[in-house]
Amino acid sequence: MACIEDFPVSGPTAADLAAIEHEMPLIEAEVLLLDAQIAILCAEPAPSDLDWQRVRRAQRQVMRQARALLAARPSSDRAA
Repeated sequence: MACIEDFPVSGPTAADLAAIEHEMPLIEAEVLLLDAQIAILCAEPAPSDLDWQRVRRAQRQVMRQARALLAARPSSDRAA
């Protein structure tokens, strides 16, 4: 039977943490979009216009952050 000690414990490398930090604006925008989508699904009796505005605003923010992240990539990475 395997024990927990049999598995190497290694955390993220400095490069992994840097990549996560670089992607954090997109991650945060995606979390806000998910939150807005959940609000739509849970709205009683129905989603309001403000709820839908929040979703559209969050979608635009995700697209902005994704474009910014792609633009920041080196051109050699974009070809792949």
